[in-house]
Amino acid sequence: MQISTESTRELALLEHIERDPDITQASLATQLDVAVGTINWHLKRLIDKGYVKIKRAERKKLRYIITPEGIALRARLTVDYIEQQFLLYRKTRQRVKEYIEEIHRAGYEQARLVGEGDVADVCRLTCLEQGIAVVPDGDAPVLEVIGLKVFLRLGGSHD
Repeated sequence: MQISTESTRELALLEHIERDPDITQASLATQLDVAVGTINWHLKRLIDKGYVKIKRAERKKLRYIITPEGIALRARLTVDYIEQQFLLYRKTRQRVKEYIEEIHRAGYEQARLVGEGDVADVCRLTCLEQGIAVVPDGDAPVLEVIGLKVFLRLGGSHD
């Protein structure tokens, strides 16, 4: 099950509105690093579907209220997000284990890790668990993390 960018954004919107019903679209846009028009589009969709209601708080100020249906949507989106993250974790570990088998077959007991973030952390832990030392440099095979993908370069090489 893949959670879309749209669903991720809607989940973030619902969480922000839940924390601060008086939040502005401009503030939401800044916090989520998207255009105000994108926030407006998502909010209109959430309102049209009955997940969020608008109440006028002051003359020009709006208050967003999450409906019971919106709370149920947030719960479903949260579960979907967590499932997607566990799937990514399991796939990454499996891919790295396959690469480690290749590293062992090539006669190496260590690897370099290029990249940062959660996927790199999963790579590092999997290497250590499988008896592969992670070294900062040298001619060891390279596990390279690019985005959410991991690649193996057996030839080593200095970066």
